[in-house]
Amino acid sequence: MQCKISVLALWIMKDNESLLTFPCQFPIKIMGLQSDTFETSMVMVARKHIPNLGEGSVTTRPSKTGKYLSVTITFQANSQEQLDNLYRELSAHDDVKMVL
Repeated sequence: MQCKISVLALWIMKDNESLLTFPCQFPIKIMGLQSDTFETSMVMVARKHIPNLGEGSVTTRPSKTGKYLSVTITFQANSQEQLDNLYRELSAHDDVKMVL
């Protein structure tokens, strides 16, 4: 089952209320300045929260100018708590400009 809701929308909802049915496939997109280490750093953070992250789960896309890079990680989300913890850690990372 594919989740069709963004992490931002999950934050807006009331406590203990979820529009998701777990487990489900969930894409999270992380954007930051292009660097040699950005993708690797984001995957390392994600692996803390998604221990069984598969190799085909990560895609990248540079911005039109090449200044920014988006990293999309699609994984099986098992709980709201897992999503919240992943979102918090990614958002707090110095290299991250935005998490969707």
